Amino acid sequence: MPRKALRQTACPTCSVEATLNLIDGKWKIVILYKLLKGGTLRFNELRRLMPAVTQRMLTNQLRELEADGLLTRKVYPEVPPRVEYSLSVRGRSLEQVIMALKIWGDENLVTATRAEAA
Repeated sequence: MPRKALRQTACPTCSVEATLNLIDGKWKIVILYKLLKGGTLRFNELRRLMPAVTQRMLTNQLRELEADGLLTRKVYPEVPPRVEYSLSVRGRSLEQVIMALKIWGDENLVTATRAEAA
């Protein structure tokens, strides 16, 4: 069953659950953040920005984000093929959520680092 159809039949009990179902992958928020900050990026550019992710995992996460309508994939008819990823309008609508996560992380990681140092 395609991912999109699977999500529609899941019947989340609240909108928070539905949102988390869209961004539940280990790397999805990071991908969305990198595209938010970097604009349109090619696959290898994303790979360089996230050295800990494997090629297979990045490919899978990008496919799921595209299937869920959060990013767009543009393939140029060249040899070798050039593929670019960018946030869709729907993906860009997550900007406040992603930036809130970044702010929270910045504040709490600094606090946790200071507490460990003391």
